Parts: sequence; structure tokens; C-alpha cells
Amino acid sequence: MLFRTLTLGCKVNQYETEFLRQGLLRLGWRDATDDEVATLVVVNTCTVTAESDQKSRKAIRKLIKENPGAEVVVMGCLTTRKPTVIAAIPGVSQIITDKQGIPNFLRQQGLQDIPTGLETFGERHRAFVKVQDGCRANCSYCIIPKVRPTLRSRPVAEVLDEIRTLSRNGYREIVLTGIHLGHYGVDLAEQDNLALLVRRIIELDEPFRLRMSSLEAVEVSDELVDLMVANPRRICPHLHLSMQSGSDSVLRCMKRRWPCESFVRRCEEILARFDRLALTTDVIVGFPGETEEEFSETLRVVERLQFSKVHVFRFSPREGTEAATLPNWIPPPIQQHRAAELGELADRLRRNYAASLIGMDLSVMLETPHGGTADRYVEVRLAEPVNQLGSLLDVRIVRADSDLLYAAK
Repeated sequence: MLFRTLTLGCKVNQYETEFLRQGLLRLGWRDATDDEVATLVVVNTCTVTAESDQKSRKAIRKLIKENPGAEVVVMGCLTTRKPTVIAAIPGVSQIITDKQGIPNFLRQQGLQDIPTGLETFGERHRAFVKVQDGCRANCSYCIIPKVRPTLRSRPVAEVLDEIRTLSRNGYREIVLTGIHLGHYGVDLAEQDNLALLVRRIIELDEPFRLRMSSLEAVEVSDELVDLMVANPRRICPHLHLSMQSGSDSVLRCMKRRWPCESFVRRCEEILARFDRLALTTDVIVGFPGETEEEFSETLRVVERLQFSKVHVFRFSPREGTEAATLPNWIPPPIQQHRAAELGELADRLRRNYAASLIGMDLSVMLETPHGGTADRYVEVRLAEPVNQLGSLLDVRIVRADSDLLYAAK
């Protein structure tokens, strides 16, 4: 009873794979080692880009070849979007087209006591906790609302039980994640919201810190900011607020819901409440019709907000989205040039942010004996090795080399 799992894509996918994996472990299955042939293979696919589709299909075929005779189960967003294509791959035994079907799959395997949450998170030192699913934003470039359209929020009590268990099993960083995390609670009769959930989480008497995954700036409430400011040891001083473009005309074509000034104003209000908050973001360059001036507007906004990290993406047309039908596509060489220019600015800002942390005390989660990730989402190298992987260690930063920080002895 050997099985192997492979996950492509986001934190939510990783959570869902781990949920299925723990169900199999309860049934007596065991993870296959690298030199063992699995009798069951599970692939969790991604479809956010055409490249994701290609990688998913390639991974499926590779695992079928490496595990001859195995039952191959494929789930995830590509399976939801193109079930017949995936089912037609020779060697695929079963597909799970809806993420809500994972418990049914486990029942088919013989598991009656379906867990409501995770107890561990594999080999990782931090644990992702999925609290929300679904998105209805319908940005013109994004396929995800078509494969995860239904808003579902987990009950507060269920989330608390899961986090309590993970903490007691040694996880010292919990990352809240969702497809549209800022919409947590909108579908619950109790009218819970993200701030209320965070408040309940940090009231737990457990030794962990909390980090939140991607949010929309205007969805970060004053109550949530108040909680972060009042509890810097419990909630990481880091927010990832998705921008995508600094040009209002491009944002309108993207069908983003707020103009750039609303984004900038809210970011500046949030930054003013903290001492050196780590503010990270996503930006798409080369969107159809984007002019040089519109790209320059993005550069100016990124410079103005001094992001500590910018994830730069070149526009990739996604079949089935409105943006894929737009005219005036930007030639690849221009996309590459803009991505490189924004990347250079982002690198400079990241180095500046790292340098600003010299002299500060940071909390580092040890991922190797030589260092790990600080609460402010920067990498820290220790002066001497410490064999306490997964633990939190308070350190004083004494120097920075590019965006890598070094702690005192």
C-alpha cells in the first residue's frame, strides 16, 4: 500500500493534497520512497496559466511511466476545467473534478472517519490552513473563478481545532490561505469575517505565529490592522497585497475592482501604522494594450510604496478568459524588457528593505540549521548553526548582503 502525491500550483492545492494524503495514512497507506514503485499515484493539477496546464499533463505522464500498473488519480483545477482531456490520458484511472469530492474518494478507499482538518503538514516546517475557497472577482485575465466559483468559508471552530492540533504537533508558523482570503465569512450565516477569525486564532494559548496569504488592499479592515499592530509577536508584520498594475486604464481592462489611487491610499494608511511592515505584491506586465506610459505609471507606484518584494509576471493569455480575446498584444521582447526593468527596481527596493532591518530584533523560523525566514518575510542566516528546525528564534540583525540578512552571535 504505497502511494505518491504531487502538487502543482498554490497553497490551497498543497493543503488539499495534504488532506487527502492524511486520509490515506489513516487507512494504512505509506508514502513511497524515491526508489519504490507506488501502487497509487495522486496528482493535484493547476490551470492558472497555459504553462501550468502543460506542466500538469507532463507530470501525470511522467508518474504513470515511473509507476507502472499504479492507480493514477488526478484532481485539481485543470481536472475541473478539462475533465475529458485528463481522463483521456492513457493510464489515468480516476479523476476528481470537484475539490469537494476528496472526502468521497477517501470513503471509496474505505475511510469512514473523514477528518475535518490536518494534524501535520508533511515535511514542511510551516503549515498552510485553508479557511476559504472560491472567487467571484472575475478579473479578465484569470481562469480561477471558472474552476472555483463557489464561495465556501470554514466554520471558525473547525479552523481553531485544526490550528490547535497543528501547533501541538510542533508547527510554529501557521499560514492562513484561501482562493479569495479577504472574502472569508461572506457566505456564513454568522457573518464572520477575516478579522474576527484572526482574533479568535491569536487568542489560542499555543506557541505559534500567524501569517496571512494574499489579500486585496481595500479588504484589509482597520480591525485587522489593529490586531496586527497590537500583536506583533503573534501576527507576522507582513502583508501581501495584490496590485497587478499601477495604471487605472490597465486596471479597467483587467476588470480589477478598485482604481490605483484606492490601492495606494489604503497601502499608505496601513504602512503608517507599522514600523517597517513587509509589504509584498504581484504585478503583471505586458497586458494587452499596455503603453510605455502605463508601464511607467506602474514603476512609479512600485517606487512610491517601496515594496519589500514584487512578484513580476509577464502577461500570458489564458484560454477561456476575456483578456485572451483582447487586441493589441504586447510582443514578447517588449514584455521581457518591461519585466526586467521592473525586476531591477524590485531588487533594489528589496535590498533597501533588508538594509533597513539592520539593528532590529526579528523572529526567525528555522528551516535549516543555518537560518530561515523571519517574521518580516526575509531570509536570515545565523552566525552559528542551531539544530532546532521548525522552532522560532529571536535574533538581532547585524548586516545585510543584498537581500540576505545576517544575525549576531
